[in-house]
Amino acid sequence: MESKLKVGVIGATGYVGQRFITLLADHPWFELVALCASPRSAGKRYEDAVEGRWKIDLPMPEKVKDMIVYGTDNIEEYCSLIDFTFCAVDMKKDEIRALEEKIAKLETPVISNNSANRWTEDVPMIIPEINADHAGLIEAQKARLGTKRGFIAVKPNCSIQSYVPALTPLLDFGVRKVSVCTYQAISGAGKTFADWPEMEHNIIPYIGGEEEKSEKEPLKVWGELAGDHIELAKNTIISAQCYRVPVQEGHTAAVSVSFENKPSIDEILARWEAFESPAVKLGLPSAPSKFLRYLEEDNRPQPKLDAMYENGMGVSISRLREDNLFDYKFCCLSHNTLRGAAGGGVLTAELLTAKGYLTAK
Repeated sequence: MESKLKVGVIGATGYVGQRFITLLADHPWFELVALCASPRSAGKRYEDAVEGRWKIDLPMPEKVKDMIVYGTDNIEEYCSLIDFTFCAVDMKKDEIRALEEKIAKLETPVISNNSANRWTEDVPMIIPEINADHAGLIEAQKARLGTKRGFIAVKPNCSIQSYVPALTPLLDFGVRKVSVCTYQAISGAGKTFADWPEMEHNIIPYIGGEEEKSEKEPLKVWGELAGDHIELAKNTIISAQCYRVPVQEGHTAAVSVSFENKPSIDEILARWEAFESPAVKLGLPSAPSKFLRYLEEDNRPQPKLDAMYENGMGVSISRLREDNLFDYKFCCLSHNTLRGAAGGGVLTAELLTAKGYLTAK
């Protein structure tokens, strides 16, 4: 790019906000120029606002330490400084929807990590390797909002980022029934073991709202663009159970699947191996060079060994075998705060930049 786009992060003091900051500190296309958080952090140096609460396993970038944090109650001034923003704010859903729409109407595009607008009909929910064409919703959304450049785009829930990519190359075999159990890292709740010690040596068999998201969001991701909305994928039923497990980073999924036209194991492996990423073809800086990989070892993937595959942006799959109730079962893993959260958001912004939706003001 000839000149970098100016970007900000809303929710900059939280776990995902911190992850955004580390990814944007030296980004080749985007320049991080503004940070925003709740009014209680407003006016503080960023380093002071997160004192004792920096949770990422990388040093805080020097360039952000002295940045003065804006409050969400002063969003107009914040938006005047940037070309677009990432949003990972911790607020009630109705408040997030109102905030994101307000920002869009200030002609500042929003790339959101939040779930609040995932089911707004004309808001695209994008995994760049899978449904980049859903960006076509943006024109309809801008017409509704009355904006020239402002819009909202969201990324899906972190829990679906491992098994949806693994199932996508198999859709034309007719994916009919999916049973998935996800084993989700504590960073998905914005926690570390230091501030959530009760998770050590423990499993919690419930994550609020997660099972519903895991069952429904894939149907929008796999859906078809139909003017001002997405026609949800039909004939696929997903049943999900979601567990919080004592892992810092990395969501694992155990998947069982039945097909209308059952493929062979060799056909499935060939589809995974041959999957080509549109994000790589577009030259997006954060795109993994090989999105999907299959591991032959029975004891893989493991979060400790495999979450950082392709800088945390790839998906690892293993243990494909016949199932007694379904056709097949397999295991997969993705990094939840990189592929599943901030990294996925940055990759989506790169996609929308390449497609001309994100431009300098």
